[in-house]
Amino acid sequence: MFGWFNTKELDAFADSLLAELRERVPPGAQLAGSKGFERATRAFGSAFTRIDAFAREHRLNVYKKAHFANRMRWALKEAGYPEDFCATMTQELLMHLSPPRREKGK
Repeated sequence: MFGWFNTKELDAFADSLLAELRERVPPGAQLAGSKGFERATRAFGSAFTRIDAFAREHRLNVYKKAHFANRMRWALKEAGYPEDFCATMTQELLMHLSPPRREKGK
């Protein structure tokens, strides 16, 4: 029951992802427009792979997913990334945390 709210490991993972993003795409980099976002998404591709692996290893509940998204969004914003980039990147990160939906009847 108490593990439901324990986010220590998740916080460490979020910090490592943010450090990787800041190294690959510095906050001052050109992120405007679709080309800038695509370049940032490609640069962050290995992080998406890490998120997929983390989500498979750790069954994250709703609270932990929300905590992760909030932590990442505010960390990106405080690092100096544009608001639209923060929002879009947070949605992408959440999509990778959520397992794919299974179709009924399979």
